[in-house]
Amino acid sequence: MSDDIKNKISELSKQLEEHNYNYYVLSNPTISDYEFDKQLEELIRLEKEYPQYLRSDSPSQRVGGQITKEFKSVKHKYPMLSLSNTYNEEDVRDFDDRIRKAGVTDHEYVCELKYDGVSISLTYRNGELIQAVTRGDGEKGDDVTANVKTIKSVPIRLRGEGFPEEFEIRGEIFMPKKEFLRINEAMRKELIEEGYDDEEIFEKQLKNPRNATSGTLKQQNSKAVAERKLDCYLYSVLGEDLPFGSHFENLMAAKEWGFKISEDTEKHDSVEGVLKYIDKWDKKRHNLNVETDGVVIKVNSYEHQRFLGFTAKSPRWAIAYKYKAQQVSTILESISYQVGRTGAITPVANLKPVQLAGTTVKRASLHNSDIIEKLDVRVGDTVFVEKGGEIIPKIISVDLSKRKNNDLFSNESEPTKYIAHCPECGTDLVRSEGEANHYCPNEMGCPPQVKGRMEHYVSRRAMNIDSLGGETIAQLYAAGLIKNIADIYELKKEELLKLERMAEKSANNLLAGIEASKQVPFERVLFAIGIRHIGETTAKKLALYFKSVDALSKAGIEQLLEVGDIGERIAKTIVDFFADEKNIEIVQRLKAHGVQFELTEDQLTNVSDKLKDKTFVVSGVFTKFSRDDIKKAIEQHGGKNSGSISGKTSYVLAGENMGPEKLKKAEKLGVPVISEDDFIKMIS
Repeated sequence: MSDDIKNKISELSKQLEEHNYNYYVLSNPTISDYEFDKQLEELIRLEKEYPQYLRSDSPSQRVGGQITKEFKSVKHKYPMLSLSNTYNEEDVRDFDDRIRKAGVTDHEYVCELKYDGVSISLTYRNGELIQAVTRGDGEKGDDVTANVKTIKSVPIRLRGEGFPEEFEIRGEIFMPKKEFLRINEAMRKELIEEGYDDEEIFEKQLKNPRNATSGTLKQQNSKAVAERKLDCYLYSVLGEDLPFGSHFENLMAAKEWGFKISEDTEKHDSVEGVLKYIDKWDKKRHNLNVETDGVVIKVNSYEHQRFLGFTAKSPRWAIAYKYKAQQVSTILESISYQVGRTGAITPVANLKPVQLAGTTVKRASLHNSDIIEKLDVRVGDTVFVEKGGEIIPKIISVDLSKRKNNDLFSNESEPTKYIAHCPECGTDLVRSEGEANHYCPNEMGCPPQVKGRMEHYVSRRAMNIDSLGGETIAQLYAAGLIKNIADIYELKKEELLKLERMAEKSANNLLAGIEASKQVPFERVLFAIGIRHIGETTAKKLALYFKSVDALSKAGIEQLLEVGDIGERIAKTIVDFFADEKNIEIVQRLKAHGVQFELTEDQLTNVSDKLKDKTFVVSGVFTKFSRDDIKKAIEQHGGKNSGSISGKTSYVLAGENMGPEKLKKAEKLGVPVISEDDFIKMIS
């Protein structure tokens, strides 16, 4: 019986690795994702029942789950040197001349695309991956083996034969563009549900694939790494018993061993061939599913490489040709201004459509008045637009030589005057000291703010009225049925049925959702009513400290400053909010409709004090409980929740897709990062 199980596990492992190779290396899947998942589930089940047959190279290791508390520093056997950079044809020809003058004339070049990711060195012994180390400073790097094993294009065990007993292979780990966009879109949807506006969402999203890759590789939970679907191209084999005496031929051998070698790597026998390769990929590279920023050019023969040698910092037999950051010029046709939920004004450059890095660009953010003044950008200008791996393009400068007599504009341009009035309601804009943005103060009458506040109020993290989305709110607002959040509770079924696309079932669901929101606890109501600068964590602290909205509304600045993490700016915002009679009226109306504005007895009683004096930052997506339930459990067991990591943070509770910046900060401050299972053990 035991032999049967062992053989079944072995056969399943072989099948799954073959499917992995076909899908991730050859891009030629032979079974459906569903069938693959079923086979993997079966393997994981058998390995759990018979752990004595679990091998270190099992395909189940790619699922992740191992927690790395600290990434060990490892000295590279072969230093990972940087390459000299070059930016034009003349420099490439100079490189070729130097090689010839050194006495190497019968040489070949290998051209490889320079992928924009994280350099990695993989060590294999007897055909099995034993270590994966980042570049680090070139001399030492971090051991990220558990995380790299989750990357399905990296073989855990090699195929075929002919590979050395032990060798290193180096490459670039990267986040595919499609995966980068998928993560950001999922993040955007979640943040919209939580009530964040466009500007806040942009600040929280991943900024570019390279940084996202770096942050992902340093996740302490390898399962979170597996969720990010990183990929890897290998480009250099090192060792003492390599099968060939040249770089390109060893790469082709590595391809047979199961490594993902770029099909775009080419061998050329002249500098002219190299220059043609560079020119070809200057534009073509934007069609790839990976960010590239140049071409690496290497002398092919190892004998020639040894003869040419090294400088103190880089090899003499290789250089990196760097493409210029993608930049185009176009006309700034107009500047428009958007109003966010909080009243923040964002200027947007509307451009004459132009192709940039494989996409059509029509708009670029101008951020605020300081940026406009610094660039001295004016309507009608010819502007230079750049997209250097970021999410959205940016204007980097103005072509002043073309400012006068622009064909599109008959008069000479004048400096841009930042708007003084709200583009939606006409109210005078304000700009507080120390803030970059202008704001519209008309919170109760400015349509985008009014609708934005209502969308925030009904969002999942706030009152969670699923049936009342942004489109329905806009429809109700246009019909004059709701002008503030209190009006939501006075909607009548007969009024709703008069609206387009509002059938009886939809109306009933909407009213039922509104009624159910009356059971939402006080701390979420306090977050929902939209006091500026008051997020979920701060709302909970205020609710626990003051117990009711009546007590909070009477608090002065000094009393508010006694609450943890409440500074003068937030305290003043709270005082100003409750000093406004319109806000007091809305709160009173909500109370009259049965909305919870004080803590219940159950909420005031803790389950235990196991987490007493412990502060948690919860980040990511969890599998066993929702993030809300986890935060509630922390408080019920005497702990505190915080939205940001500091020296006072006891633990970071990390789920899948945890933000890389939070992880970096936790590592820098030495804050322990725990998993959902770790947390469950703490409170059990």
